[in-house]
Amino acid sequence: MDTQKSPELISGKMTLALTVYSATFMRYALAVTPRNYLLFACHFINEGSQLVQGYRYLDWHHWGGKEKAGQSGVLAMAQENAKAAEEKVKAVVASASK
Repeated sequence: MDTQKSPELISGKMTLALTVYSATFMRYALAVTPRNYLLFACHFINEGSQLVQGYRYLDWHHWGGKEKAGQSGVLAMAQENAKAAEEKVKAVVASASK
């Protein structure tokens, strides 16, 4: 799930573009005749998702989320886990090549 991944991976420009896109087509879905409630529902869900991702992006890059994570040791723990996973992969590759 994207909300579980690091906010560093979020593109602010793409999130903004998708937010505007979904809002535009939510309006369009209700403006056409007959009204397209399925299109509206899809874009409503996407709009909510993009707003959540936008909040995570702003929190991480502009509101001190990166610093808070660094203070609590989350980044150091993630780096340690990545290094341990890398060592496991190397061990598996070495044993498979024998």
